Amino acid sequence: MRQKPIVLAREIVASSRLFRVEELQLRFANGVERTYERLVGKGSGYGAVMIVAMADREHALLVEEYCGGTDDYQVSLPKGLVEPGEDVLEAANRELKEEAGFGARQLEHLAELSLSPGYMSQKIQVVLARDLYPESLPGDEPEPLRVDRVSLRELSALVQNPQFSEGRALAALYLARDILVQRGEFSL
Repeated sequence: MRQKPIVLAREIVASSRLFRVEELQLRFANGVERTYERLVGKGSGYGAVMIVAMADREHALLVEEYCGGTDDYQVSLPKGLVEPGEDVLEAANRELKEEAGFGARQLEHLAELSLSPGYMSQKIQVVLARDLYPESLPGDEPEPLRVDRVSLRELSALVQNPQFSEGRALAALYLARDILVQRGEFSL
């Protein structure tokens, strides 16, 4: 196993309401020194969840919302922050109710994904939600989100949709599909 670089200095060089940029001065085992920058979370950071909510045995729910990063409406999986006092599954169920208008009787943690490990410290927990029932909670979105469905059989076609560009959502959908196939609960 490689030896991690030594941190010579660490400093927050920029900060906003949502983000902090941290500069790291590093020395690698071979003596080379470099400066890295990364986005780090604000405050205590309880994490985030992304939910693969199965409407039935074949279809997962997607939500359409405005995304400031792309300055466009995008479709993706329901997701959000874990609030203080919640565990990952409670947060997933709350976010699903807020964004898609459904709760889930069956929730299962599938994986933890990094968003962009070269530049960000944040990670997201992928949760599979099944046995859905209608239930809405008020959320923090500025407008109602449109709810759509995608077939797990058509994931490669989903990438062709110009409104779908979130790689971590695609990874979560493929992961959920593969797990369901391995368990014999879904067939391609």
